[in-house]
Amino acid sequence: MADKFQESSGTSLSENSPFEQLTGAEREPITSALKRGASRRQVMSLLMASGATVAMAGSLVGGAERVLAMTPKKGGSLRAAVSLHGPKDTLDPISSEGSIDYMRSRAHYNNLVQLNDDMSPRAELAEEFEANKDASEWTFVLRKGVKWHDGSPFTADDVLYSLKRHLGKDTKSVVKALVSNVKEVKKVGPLEVKIIMETPNADLSRILGTFHFRMVKDGESNFQNPQGTGPYRLQEFKPGVRSVHVRNEDYWRETANIEKLELFAITDAVARVNALKAGDVQLINNLDPKAIKQLDGTGNSVWSVPSGAYTGIVMMTDKAPGNNPDFREAIKYLQRRDRFVKTILGGHGTAGNDHPINAAYGADHCETLPMRPYDPDKAKFHLKKSGVTSVTMEVAEVAHGITDICLFLQREAAKIGLNINVKKVPNDGYWGAIWQKTPMHTTAWNMRPTANTMIGIAFAPDAPWNDSYWKDERLGKLLVESRSVTDPAKRKEMYCEMQSIISNNSGMCIPVHTNYVDGVSDKVKGLGKLPLEAFGGMEFPEFAWLDS
Repeated sequence: MADKFQESSGTSLSENSPFEQLTGAEREPITSALKRGASRRQVMSLLMASGATVAMAGSLVGGAERVLAMTPKKGGSLRAAVSLHGPKDTLDPISSEGSIDYMRSRAHYNNLVQLNDDMSPRAELAEEFEANKDASEWTFVLRKGVKWHDGSPFTADDVLYSLKRHLGKDTKSVVKALVSNVKEVKKVGPLEVKIIMETPNADLSRILGTFHFRMVKDGESNFQNPQGTGPYRLQEFKPGVRSVHVRNEDYWRETANIEKLELFAITDAVARVNALKAGDVQLINNLDPKAIKQLDGTGNSVWSVPSGAYTGIVMMTDKAPGNNPDFREAIKYLQRRDRFVKTILGGHGTAGNDHPINAAYGADHCETLPMRPYDPDKAKFHLKKSGVTSVTMEVAEVAHGITDICLFLQREAAKIGLNINVKKVPNDGYWGAIWQKTPMHTTAWNMRPTANTMIGIAFAPDAPWNDSYWKDERLGKLLVESRSVTDPAKRKEMYCEMQSIISNNSGMCIPVHTNYVDGVSDKVKGLGKLPLEAFGGMEFPEFAWLDS
């Protein structure tokens, strides 16, 4: 076996201060005194009476205070509000389509594999997992003693059912393209599963750590009130309204810190910020950079995580005018990318190059691909060739700044003879009513754990989430072949070609990549930095705690 992964013990929070170097017995008198309410000065006096210098006593007390501040506390309720929801909200992982779904499913379910902040995989419901030498076969040994919320045991049958729901021509999975090369999922034993690939896929473990691959119970079909293995039990779920989750006291891992979660959306950005400032909610996503200063002195802070998330303009390639390559080129040459990052995003992002892979994806990012410049002369040339003079663009603020970017585009387009009618539409129901339906509109994407995953889910010829219905056979071929390539130079060459194809030919204009910028009450602790979604990758339900 080439690679073997087991449960991680987590990252140490030690700062290697004198306090961290003490034994548990030596720490106990200091922490006990602070817990009982002794002042910093009183504890320092006791230490100096025992022979410590002033500097040493101060360091020991400071270290104790840091450790106590980082020690999770049990209890309390938390309300989190995201920016979008609607009647299509679901607890069915294979159909999840946005932040609200991902947040709820993280409270309710688990994955076989969990992702660390650096996107490396670690075991979750799988106690250990390993791939053979060429990653054509993967074996998952499941954790003993895991129970569904109804008390029944988690077994290999549940894994088979969960994974097979993504397979076959009739699957409703929105991420079926990511596992289309799975040949067979088979049960080896009551707590062991093997996945056999049609073609090798070294990214499989990280794919299985993403939102859509939560484990559901064998035969589950009631996703209004499904069984889960997660840290919370479902108390209430009203799509488009809210969900309420209560702590699972029989959780297979240490129980969650927070007793109760209420998860919903506040679609108006101003109202969302005001709710945080008033203390009505403790977490909000999609914080407008313009509103950051409003949090000063309110007991709230900004949680900004750099990522490959992006916002963009969709030009549908199955209908006019997006089916005209020259029209698409004109739109791309009108983007003031660096200015957008500085002025619209407030520095919380990076310039985009009309493809989804930026430096956050590490070695798979093609840094040698030239950035498309702002060039109104080239835009005018391509627009004239296209023959297009007018278009309507539906714009919802699906990510902060996209409306301003579109209004800027409207002004620039007018200078070269293109009339863009910017039609502002509400966020509610946007993904069902507008996205992939009207000729030109906005979109926003979260980062995925690998470049192959991101391209596969949003640009593969057969991907249901291919924003603009653009299809390129060469891209599809490279996407599949690259999954088994282990030579770094060859892999780099293939990913550079894919990014060039998308940038130059697709129906997507991607002017910026955005950080995940959230508003967080100072009482909320324990958020991570996983750059795949808001609030540190939506890992907070299990690990966050309240410092009241």
